Amino acid sequence: MLDGRLKEQVLVLNQNYEPVSICDVKRAIILTYLGKAEIIENDSTFLRSVSVSIPFPLVLRILVYVRIPLKRIVLSKKNILKRDRYTCQYCGSNGVSMTVDHVIPKNLGGEDSWENLVCACIECNNRKGNNIPEKANMNLLSKPKKPSHISFIRHFVGVRNEKWKPYLFIN
Repeated sequence: MLDGRLKEQVLVLNQNYEPVSICDVKRAIILTYLGKAEIIENDSTFLRSVSVSIPFPLVLRILVYVRIPLKRIVLSKKNILKRDRYTCQYCGSNGVSMTVDHVIPKNLGGEDSWENLVCACIECNNRKGNNIPEKANMNLLSKPKKPSHISFIRHFVGVRNEKWKPYLFIN
């Protein structure tokens, strides 16, 4: 049972409470024990030894501010589908087979970018063809954009615990 708990995910915050990353419980406990981080949120269970009792962390804060370089989120089909929550950006359907569509087709100068790729069902993708959405009489449900680091954690990784919400700016 303990091995499974040590692999659970913990939200890691910088000294200023900005979400930085996610680590496992084992790494979080090591950082806490070494005095490099403090547990901000925990559950009611503890990891106990003869001389130490440490609560299982849910949210961890690094004690010394760490300058984090801008995280590069890889442009991939998987990440486009996750960004759009596996929902067709033309008709709103989900739960069907999805593909990635170029809003402005490559043959019309469109490029592979976060702002030009959207999730589309196969039916809408075929209906749009090599046209721009306006020419095909189709509208986008939302304008595609590159996700931020925080939205990446919030939407791609997901909120693993209710106690993460205040730190990921979710009410």
